[in-house]
Amino acid sequence: MALQPASGVRDLNPQQVQRNHELRERLAGVFRLWGYEEVSPPRVERMDTLKAGGAIDSRDIIRLVADEPLGLRPEMTASVARAACTRFQDRQRPLRLWSHGTVFEGRQADEGGLCIEENLHCGVEMFGASGEEAELELLTLLMASLKELQLPLSQPPRLLIGHTGLMQMLLQAIAPDQQQAYRSCLTRLDRLELQDMLSSQPEHAHLLTWLDRRGAPQDVIRDLQKAYPDGHVVKQLDRLIAHLTPLAEETGVVLQLDPTFQPVFQLYDGLVFQLVCQGLSSPVVVARGGRYDTVVQRLGAKGLDATGLGFSFCVDDLRDLPGAFAVNTEQSDRILLCFSQNRTMEQALKIQAEYHRKGTSCQVDHQPSKNRAEAEQRRILFGCDTLDWLGD
Repeated sequence: MALQPASGVRDLNPQQVQRNHELRERLAGVFRLWGYEEVSPPRVERMDTLKAGGAIDSRDIIRLVADEPLGLRPEMTASVARAACTRFQDRQRPLRLWSHGTVFEGRQADEGGLCIEENLHCGVEMFGASGEEAELELLTLLMASLKELQLPLSQPPRLLIGHTGLMQMLLQAIAPDQQQAYRSCLTRLDRLELQDMLSSQPEHAHLLTWLDRRGAPQDVIRDLQKAYPDGHVVKQLDRLIAHLTPLAEETGVVLQLDPTFQPVFQLYDGLVFQLVCQGLSSPVVVARGGRYDTVVQRLGAKGLDATGLGFSFCVDDLRDLPGAFAVNTEQSDRILLCFSQNRTMEQALKIQAEYHRKGTSCQVDHQPSKNRAEAEQRRILFGCDTLDWLGD
């Protein structure tokens, strides 16, 4: 019998589970305040839904052996968007939903087998909101959520912002059949390959400048405005950054605008962003999101309702940040009720019920103790804070 969990997954101890619950409830409290309603999408979906109309490679999805093509969700957006376009299609727009649950990512292990990574996510989705006001709400909600988490981080988080329209603007002078090659170089930050391509097309040498042009949003926007004075996407980002800057300063977040930033999953077709924190040894992406109108349209939405945007926190990554697990939170006193050899389990259960009616955590030791000293030793073994001794 195999006694180890499957490759890539792990058992969580009670403290980790409790911390996950605390983080999730803090996020849920913010989402509810903003009018988002909870939904619970299934872990198993049809492959055509999980691929989000081709936005997610099927190799990133863990397939199930079944009579129809099914898989485990690698993210939650596609599942929530499917529900919004079907069961909730008659609901008033904008439709605000939030959800939490496990996502599953498959990757090749070092020894060649399948490694399954299992993570708890919690996030929001908004459907039927096409204007810039939706992006303003989404980014403000992101800042409010991060502030509510109260993570004692040693280094400030960094919000990396991009826009698929910026990439299209940078590549607009390049022949359509060559754009994908240039896009790949820019998103992978592959300077050598880009220089090699530019050796035969020196008229596109300005792309090398944008490869290095990331940093303070105001500075990057200023350069974009000079190079593309009529760019609508630049004006949109200017408005978003102007609103977001004071919120980021208040929350302790560093903003970074990157014209070449594109996410791994090709879900997004507008604003894209990632929230990055410093982990034990390297930066960790703890939240990601953006606008994904095309995905909603591929799932059947029409007209003004065919829009979607959202973000999701990885709760497991938040919990494992340095110092984040040690946040001081109010813990209820745990009582161990022990009884002597002259008392009975039935008597102990009646006393336990009194504690429970008051909302106090109390558990009963099933075996009688010889004396109070032995009961005190059992309290320590059980990890309880207080002993209630039911003696003679």
